Amino acid sequence: MTGVDGLRRLALAVLLAAPTASAGVSFVPPQRYGQVELSSRSYAAKVPPVVFDHWRHRARFTCRLCHVDVGFAMSAGQTEISASTNRSGYHCGACHNGKTVVGGTPVFASCSAGRNVDEAPRCRRCHATPDPARLKKDYEAFAAKLPKKGVAGGVDWEEAESKGHIRPLDFLEGVSIHRAPLRMDKEIVIASSGWMTDVLFSHRKHSVWNGCEVCHPEIYPSTKSGTRKTSMIQISAGDSCGVCHTKVAFQIAECQRCHVNPVK
Repeated sequence: MTGVDGLRRLALAVLLAAPTASAGVSFVPPQRYGQVELSSRSYAAKVPPVVFDHWRHRARFTCRLCHVDVGFAMSAGQTEISASTNRSGYHCGACHNGKTVVGGTPVFASCSAGRNVDEAPRCRRCHATPDPARLKKDYEAFAAKLPKKGVAGGVDWEEAESKGHIRPLDFLEGVSIHRAPLRMDKEIVIASSGWMTDVLFSHRKHSVWNGCEVCHPEIYPSTKSGTRKTSMIQISAGDSCGVCHTKVAFQIAECQRCHVNPVK
């Protein structure tokens, strides 16, 4: 299988292999999509690992605030979070310090000095044994009044933000730097290979959550049109758009969410 036609067939096979409702295979349930297990130090300390649910935080904070200002890496295992760094005001401790107020409520402090989670009740708020039934119930209560979209029935974060259902913070006192917002509303048409409609990429929709810094320069080193070629093979492997759209942003099998422009 060589040449352009071969690559197209391979890309199509990747899409068909992705979980779709028409194939009778379920998407990742919305309450579990974007989960990250923080276990690199937990098992050594003999405490349950922390299971981080992106949806709980996404309604409160932009992606840019956490991944740029606070400094969480975009890939698992690269941040080196520890109880010590949290207690020092880094990573989770940038907010979870008992002092930072979000939505009128102080954010509970993270990480005591001891290792016995039963002796420090606040530890159990994060170092807890997974409870799938409670997770599902919590998510359904959280998402009940928010707009939904897609086969998986997850929250439509774009509409939720634009309609004012949620107002994610993009500034954290003592961590963020005051700066004038950049006006970036340019839409870019990314040509398809021919068997799918073209992709319409909206800078405005992405910059609300990511600013410029999440994507540039780490994911897209150049802003010059046509410099970075993107394929479904790359995206499915977690590169390019797949940095987010295979982990937290809506799942790549929802083809119609991106491929909206007719092929010319």
